[in-house]
Amino acid sequence: MDTAVIIPARYNSSRFRGKPLADICNRPMIWWVYHQIKKSEKIKQIYVAADHKEVEETCRQYQIPVLMTRADHASGTERIYEAAQKIPADLYICVNGDEPLIEPGIVEAVIPRKREGFFAANLMTTMSRPAEVVDESNIKVVTDPEGYALMMSRSPIPHPKARLEFDYYKHLGVLAYSMEALRFFAETEKGELEKTEDINELRFIEHGRKLKMIPVQAQTLSVDTPKDLEYVRAVIQKKLEKGELRL
Repeated sequence: MDTAVIIPARYNSSRFRGKPLADICNRPMIWWVYHQIKKSEKIKQIYVAADHKEVEETCRQYQIPVLMTRADHASGTERIYEAAQKIPADLYICVNGDEPLIEPGIVEAVIPRKREGFFAANLMTTMSRPAEVVDESNIKVVTDPEGYALMMSRSPIPHPKARLEFDYYKHLGVLAYSMEALRFFAETEKGELEKTEDINELRFIEHGRKLKMIPVQAQTLSVDTPKDLEYVRAVIQKKLEKGELRL
């Protein structure tokens, strides 16, 4: 299966302007995301989908394949769709540009075993700390017995009224789409739940399309705030000192 990874890199993030270029141990964050994915033997095409000249110039400086996209996209999925139309592939994987700790094996987990028609999938992992569960930046998800998403929310779901023996799951910033799924997303209006929760993937759920949730064990962290950035810097610095990473 011909697979392309597209890394949406939004410069004017409302919470963290210039985030893709934030310095982590003398490299921009987008460099770390790209080089982590590049370790995969299953993924041959990797592109950054930029919306700002500074991001484009930085990618070219570090010889990272980059495509310029419109600056007015309402979501990263729309940016993926625009970039995907320039990249021939069977499957398009979105790895958010704020995942510098992502492991290549985690990214590979979202690739289906066989080529499908309409296909949309998202990775999820368990949460172990109460603070993660109540943090609204962590999108919680519940699934049906076959692993398809029933609901996503920024609130803790499910509510533990009748039992405590269950795991909370959060979605990760790794998603996979067929071109048909990307086209559906781009051509479908937001539903009321998506407007309320501000969760892109609810567009599939609200309109009766299946979204496969794939569980993985992952210790990655999305960099949403400068505080997150400091934590990631410390982690990467330790890995560099141990020889686990190289510049």
